[in-house]
Amino acid sequence: MTDHSSLKDQLVAQALAEGFVSCRICRPWDVPEVPDRLQAFLDAGYHGQMAWMEERSHWRGDPAQLWPEARSVIMLAESYTPDVDPMEIVGQSDRGAISVYAQNKDYHDLVKKRLKRLARWLIAEAQKQGHEAEVKVFVDTAPVPEKPLGQAAGLGWQGKHTNLVSRDWGNWAFIGSVFTTLDLPADPAERDHCGSCRSCIAACPTDAFPAPYQLDARRCISYLTIEHKGPIDEDLRSKLGNRIYGCDDCLAACPWNKFAVAASDIRYEARPEFTAPKLAELATLDDAAFRALFSGSPIKRIGRDRFVRNVLYAIGNSAQPELRAVAQSLTTDPDPTVADAARWAAAQLA
Repeated sequence: MTDHSSLKDQLVAQALAEGFVSCRICRPWDVPEVPDRLQAFLDAGYHGQMAWMEERSHWRGDPAQLWPEARSVIMLAESYTPDVDPMEIVGQSDRGAISVYAQNKDYHDLVKKRLKRLARWLIAEAQKQGHEAEVKVFVDTAPVPEKPLGQAAGLGWQGKHTNLVSRDWGNWAFIGSVFTTLDLPADPAERDHCGSCRSCIAACPTDAFPAPYQLDARRCISYLTIEHKGPIDEDLRSKLGNRIYGCDDCLAACPWNKFAVAASDIRYEARPEFTAPKLAELATLDDAAFRALFSGSPIKRIGRDRFVRNVLYAIGNSAQPELRAVAQSLTTDPDPTVADAARWAAAQLA
């Protein structure tokens, strides 16, 4: 094994210069617990309609199979800490609450570009030192168990809400990875620091945590408003409140956020029109207007129909009788799920 300690030190410095808040390294095979945990999650049906998790579970369960030539996984965290407490928006009855990460540009694009720059730098620097290197970068969209790898690398630990938490930057961070054929020195794994705290579990409006460190996505508001197709179960609709895309409740509740680091990229700063948009205006969006409003945003991926469905559930929960006419106008929408949501909302406000 070649000693790449100097190269690793340079890599960490370069990652921080790029805007990442942390850079740590593990091996692709450092997460032996993942296959069993993933299978238990799938066997319980907690993945809901996310069939892709089951279809690619052989890779997600064993990252060493994803690219057998890889010898190191560089795990990186990028902060997107909000300027305003997102819970201030939750409960504003005539306004919609959009998850913090989706209030501006699509983080997939921003993080991936940063990862690619870092990966190109690593290849060039390794060549200067007489080493050949290959790399692959991943941000959320590939079957990579990023959170377990993040814990194995020492970025943080998977908290009771299953998200990665750090004593240095809380839990407001995107996670990216660079797989490489370079044999870089690995960092020690992080241990759990949740202790007896249950703040995230208590904060969940839909009781989506069957137990600490377990998530039933079928009850998670982020899953329901983004991944779930068709009507949402009626017993869950009232629990959505005014959350129309994603949910930040469990993240916002974490006490480790007292160490949160400000976002380094201004493009994570919330756009004014996305911080607390009026439900009445969002409900009237047609497909073209929806695409124009959410161009460059991750919200665009769910499409107009699913988004308006979410808006109508929020209208039904608003207790604002004047919004009933808005809901009533969509009861004959061409999309049956939108029409169903409109009828439910109108009935709630009758």
